[in-house]
Amino acid sequence: MWTRQVDGITLTFRLAGINNQNFLMRDEETGSYWQQISGLAIAGPLKGRALQLIHSDELTFALWRAEQPAGTVLAEVGAFAPKYAKKDWEEKMQSTPTVLSYAQPGLTPRTLIVGLRANGASRAYPHQAIVKEQLILDTLGGLPLLITLGPDGQSLRAFKTQDRTFYRTPEASLIDDATGSHWNFQGCATSGPAKGACLEPLTITQDYWFDWRHYNPATTVFNR
Repeated sequence: MWTRQVDGITLTFRLAGINNQNFLMRDEETGSYWQQISGLAIAGPLKGRALQLIHSDELTFALWRAEQPAGTVLAEVGAFAPKYAKKDWEEKMQSTPTVLSYAQPGLTPRTLIVGLRANGASRAYPHQAIVKEQLILDTLGGLPLLITLGPDGQSLRAFKTQDRTFYRTPEASLIDDATGSHWNFQGCATSGPAKGACLEPLTITQDYWFDWRHYNPATTVFNR
């Protein structure tokens, strides 16, 4: 998710095409072309400029609603309802051929991964590895971080750990070894000496392996 402002101009984007199964967007104000995955302008007057990333989460609707009971939902446009993806879109995509393919042990082109970038480094975390581990502690580009599975077993969040080591409880909360404080899925301490403190969230990208690898050629892959 990106901001729409560059140099004080609010840009209006239209779908211009598909490149390697990524959207190409064209802004009406300057005619520049932008990549979906990177937020970069790749052609036109604003070539080389980048949209600012806005933090977002990968949550199930049920968990999001529980956390944000007053939140609003973007409604479908009735006139275009037949053109929206069906509920089985992801299942169908698993068997759809890809234009690109990058060999990697244990991964297929459409393996679902969680991508993270930090201090110039990038890493792909296979989604199934996160589901299996439930809590992953790692260091990327010198940054200590964690990825944790939500209490619903599907939602994901990542945080800077601030050099703490965490353990996961059967109730899906976290405990840090330094103070014994309990932390919730929002990254905030709910009890113990650290109560009231919150970890800094990291923005994750859920993507297919072939796509993440194409736009992050120096990426590594998490392997326990």
